[in-house]
Amino acid sequence: MRQEKDFLGTKDIPDECYYGINTARALENFGFGGGIDRYFIKAYLLVKKACAQANKDIKCLDQNKADAIISAIDEMLEKQLYSDISVNPLSGGAGTSINMNINEVIANRALSMAGMNKGEYSYLSPLDDVNMHQSTNDTFPTALKTAMLFYLNDLEAVFTSFQESLQAKEKEYARIVKLGRTEMQDALPLTVGMQFSAYAEAIGRDRWRVFKSRERIRTINLGGTAIGTGFNAPREYIFKASEKLKELTGLNLSRAENLIDATQNLDPIVEVSGIIKAAAVNLMKIAEDFRILSSGPEGGFGEFILPEMQEGSTIMPGKVNPVIPEFVTQSCLQIMANDMALTMASAMGNLELNQFYPLVAHMILSNFRLIKAAAEALDLKVVRGIKLNEPKITHNLKNSMAIITYLSQFIGHDKASYVYEKHKNSGKTAREILVEEGILTAEKYDELVKADRMMMLGFKRG
Repeated sequence: MRQEKDFLGTKDIPDECYYGINTARALENFGFGGGIDRYFIKAYLLVKKACAQANKDIKCLDQNKADAIISAIDEMLEKQLYSDISVNPLSGGAGTSINMNINEVIANRALSMAGMNKGEYSYLSPLDDVNMHQSTNDTFPTALKTAMLFYLNDLEAVFTSFQESLQAKEKEYARIVKLGRTEMQDALPLTVGMQFSAYAEAIGRDRWRVFKSRERIRTINLGGTAIGTGFNAPREYIFKASEKLKELTGLNLSRAENLIDATQNLDPIVEVSGIIKAAAVNLMKIAEDFRILSSGPEGGFGEFILPEMQEGSTIMPGKVNPVIPEFVTQSCLQIMANDMALTMASAMGNLELNQFYPLVAHMILSNFRLIKAAAEALDLKVVRGIKLNEPKITHNLKNSMAIITYLSQFIGHDKASYVYEKHKNSGKTAREILVEEGILTAEKYDELVKADRMMMLGFKRG
């Protein structure tokens, strides 16, 4: 054990721990709480590195100390040594516990790499050196926005892949006519390709929104210190720190013109959260459609055949459930709930700082993980392997009177009504009745219901 001291008193810290007294108090107060997002940790470490480099360049931080801090951060990033960054993501204090946890771990790793004992802060301090010219209130929001940009880069690739998979199915099933449905009732026919084209368009909008949303959060408040005034930070550092971070991350970051606004207002994060929620709406719609269209398979629609992922019952042999669509739907519902929580927390910030920044960060980063996992699962484990039960599709279409709505433009409303009534009384198909009654020949009927006609926008008169 080693003993560390703050103005509240002393505390024993296990020798193997790289964190210090501030982290220990946070762990006692708030517990562990499920872990901090790894992109957020990576982003926070890069923020600390950028600050150390800026302070070194302007000769405020001793070169040896700066190099020790930078080396410790580089090792942590390379080996993902994140286990001691362990405070509850929802710790009180607007993120101070997370900032101090990271400061202490960096300091103690630097001390260990220099051959010194952990806790020898007289040589290298978590506060005076690692946190030089910084505040939780500018480093935490900057790290969060950086992590969000990492996720948005990932998401653009995920949605691009998903859209391409849907477009491939659109082409594959372009000529297969199926029964369309509205309000869970038979409607008009369309092709399966048309159905997948609608899904592809929706995901294409998500892809575009994800791409554009990066503009909303690229401005950071690094250098604003506690409330955006830059108090306790040299002017040259304020300009240099954000440029260093831009270089380290490769992201199109820029320092906010109004650092006070960027410190206290969270509406850009709420806007991006709304975009993620919109994507969740589309994913859930697609997942639920797949679940319905694959239902049964004998007692339901049974038109789509989803890849079999795992056994579905401990008592019913051979049962396979649509587990991936169910996973997607649950993830999307959680995203919507998280969006509401972070929206309310963002609105409840008081005066110069939002005290609920930890909740906002935890919810938005959780939503990024959820939407990424859901989209990847739906793409890789459902869409790419989906098959059609063509006999069932043909049977459902042939035995539905919805085809009469489509044919009424050729045979007239009165004859269409007559065919519908006869179908109800006889149980015969529309084709059988139309041919028997001499309204259409078999050849003409087959010509009118071909896929090419279904794919037209409207019809050619005459």
